[in-house]
Parts: sequence; C-alpha cells; structure tokens
Amino acid sequence: MYKDHQGREHKIAVVIPAYNVEPYIQRVIGNIPSFVDQIIVVDDKSTDFTIKRVEEFREPRLHLIKHSRNQGVGGAVLSGYQQAFELGADIFVKMDGDDQMDPGQIRSLIEPIINFKADYTKGNRFLHQKELVRMPLIRRIGNLGLSFLTKLASGYWNIFDPTNGFTAINSEVYALLDKDAIAKDFFFETSMLLQLQKIQALVIDIPIPAKYENQQSNLSPIKILFIFPFKLTKGLFSRIYFRYFLFDFSAVSVYLTIGIPAIIFGTVWGIVKWVQSVKTGIIASTGTVLIAVLPIIIGVQFLTQAISIDINNTPSISIREKY
Repeated sequence: MYKDHQGREHKIAVVIPAYNVEPYIQRVIGNIPSFVDQIIVVDDKSTDFTIKRVEEFREPRLHLIKHSRNQGVGGAVLSGYQQAFELGADIFVKMDGDDQMDPGQIRSLIEPIINFKADYTKGNRFLHQKELVRMPLIRRIGNLGLSFLTKLASGYWNIFDPTNGFTAINSEVYALLDKDAIAKDFFFETSMLLQLQKIQALVIDIPIPAKYENQQSNLSPIKILFIFPFKLTKGLFSRIYFRYFLFDFSAVSVYLTIGIPAIIFGTVWGIVKWVQSVKTGIIASTGTVLIAVLPIIIGVQFLTQAISIDINNTPSISIREKY
C-alpha cells in the first residue's frame, strides 16, 4: 500500500506483459518496490521458459495470467489491467518484462495521478541526454517522427516519446475507456492516447531514463514507416470527426470546413491549368494563377489557425476534477 504525504493509502498494481523474456523476468519482478500491492505478469504465449521462471519466483503479491494464444502487447496489458481493476487497485502501472524500465521510477509515475495532476502518466526517455545517446539510432529516428504524428492524431501536443511503455493510469479513468477500441498489437500505447483524448483525460510526460543492454525491440522499421502513419492518420480523422463535428461545432470546425476544400480546390485547379499550359504552350494568365494560389494561401491560414486552437484545447485539468 502506498501512502501519500497526507497519509492517504493507495492500492498500486504493476502489470507486466511478458513475451519471451526468460532472461529478465525474475530480475524485473524482484526489483518491484514494496509499496506495490499486486504484481500481475501476463504471459502472452511465450515460446521460451518465461512461465517457468515466473512460477519459480516466490512472491506473495504475484499473479500470473497465461494467454492460450498470442494477443499482442496490447491484449496482454488489457488482461492485466482488468485483473488489477478486479483486485481493487487504484492505480495500474504498466512496465515491460525486458528490464529496460527502472521500477524505482514507479513513484514518479503515480505521484501526479494521486495529486490530481494527471489521469495518465507516461515516461519520456528524450529528456535524459546521457541515456538518449545510448538509445539505438533507429529508435531515435523512429520516435522523433512518430512523436509529431502522434501529437497531431491524439491532440496531446504536450507529450513526446509516444511508444514509451512505462505508464500509469487511474482506475476510474480506465473504467471510462472503450476497451474494444484499444489496439491489441504494437500500436497499443498510441491507441491508448487516442482513446484517452476521447474522454478528455489529462496526460503528462514524466522524465524517466531507459536502460539498454542486449534487448531487441519488437518495433520494426517497417512498422514505423508504413503501418504507424496509416493508423495515426485514421486516428486523426476519427478524432476530428468526433471532437469537432459529431459532439461539437466550434471555430475549429469552421476553419477545417473552409480550409481543407480551399486547399484542395487551389491545388487541383493549379495542376489542371499547369497541364493545359504544358500541352498548349500558352502561359497561364495572372488571373488563372491567382485562382489557384489564393485558395491555397487562405486554406493554409485557416488550417494553421485550427491547429493553434487545437493545441490550446489540450486537456489541462484532470477529468476526475470535472465530475
């Protein structure tokens, strides 16, 4: 049981999705702080001896869930979250089983949630320069690109390092989420942000360094370059539709309604007239050029204003304080 500075007690559960982490899992479990009430390991149909290593570990707080088939990291975490919820935990901390996350940092993740400064916290490896240098180059490149796309898609413009899996969530906030809409695969962490945005939960980054030894990332460059952008684009359109058209109609809605068609019209008109000029050899008139350029300029200005307002709309108050 974790006691805050006011003496209030909070039940903490740590959820560890585990897939082929036989060399690390006992070390991870053994380093979990004593104030954690429940340690929930979810084996996602490992092909090594991960289950055996967990069962060998003598720890009264330990719960082992065995998946009969591989569901992906998201499916494993959601199984663990549900178990933590049923056990009555107040906060669920998610950390991986490959020993890349320091259990000593759990306190840093849960304190903002306890103090209503966040509903969901996540680690940010990019705020520690020494550890960042040790991060594999391909991870750094992938995370930098994904960070901007995730900001755009999720509406959480204040967060970085979107694929960081060291997170914590309040149980009441978890109960509000649409679990069926959360991705069960490698897109889980980003998908969580998309769903948290729908309920306007407060999400903040916590500076937490990662440890890198010989572990291999399951996030391949192919997934980063091709699959993530597609999923994020889908998430962006879904968020815009729900936030600014289905449940509300604000200035952002107006700017998007005018700006996007204006850019499309200007671009299409310009391409058509350019092709005609190439075929006929006749230079387009100033008026024809203006008809293409002006809508694009106006459209860009409207989109810029919409993004500016969207940034200001980033949740800044805990959803638990609103109700």
